[in-house]
Amino acid sequence: MSTSNNPAPAAEFVAELRGLSHRYWGTHPFHHRLHEGSLSEFELRTWAANRWYYQCMLPQKDAAIISNCPIPQIRRDWLARIVYHDGAAEGEGGRERWLRLCEAVGLTREEVLDERHVAPGVRFAVDAYVTFARTKPWVEAIASGLTEMFSGHLMRQRVTDMLSNYPWIRREDLAYFTNRIDAVSGEGQDTVDIVVEHCKTRAEQEKAIAALSFKCDVLWSMLDAIERAAKKE
Repeated sequence: MSTSNNPAPAAEFVAELRGLSHRYWGTHPFHHRLHEGSLSEFELRTWAANRWYYQCMLPQKDAAIISNCPIPQIRRDWLARIVYHDGAAEGEGGRERWLRLCEAVGLTREEVLDERHVAPGVRFAVDAYVTFARTKPWVEAIASGLTEMFSGHLMRQRVTDMLSNYPWIRREDLAYFTNRIDAVSGEGQDTVDIVVEHCKTRAEQEKAIAALSFKCDVLWSMLDAIERAAKKE
């Protein structure tokens, strides 16, 4: 870390953020197995049911960011993320699309919604992420979400690989991913711009990098816990 509080040039700062891509959960062994088609149906169900807890808590994470942010325009823009996940009405949004994927891999809505399959490690990691958003400065909480810089190409590949390797899954069952691809097609550029603009010192930049590193740890820990839970078949 630099001993100077002068901020790094924007391009250098962004490069440091992007440099964490090797720690994104796309490189986790469980995700490699998911893409290569070697997961059992039980492992797929375990993954989907546990990932649900992450999906359903994202709106609360985003609401926490809004509650801490003093800038009206950012609050207005961020509100769209809550609507994206929760939907503008019942039966819409990312949560609904994830529930449809859960049904496609053999789960019932009841067992997903009552969270009976959620592993303690997954719950702990996701709750820690929401707590981070509630208790840290809003720009750090926003920076933690910059994993969206790494997700677009992974989602495109996931759709291709899941359709190729799990023949009982249909394209419409993967609507969460096909819809989300468009949402992250800009590699989080709007979010990057916010973080770059509001991290005015080197110390603030380093906190943003640490926040993104923390988010990578959250996602990795989730897959570690899912992998352990899936071995209990």
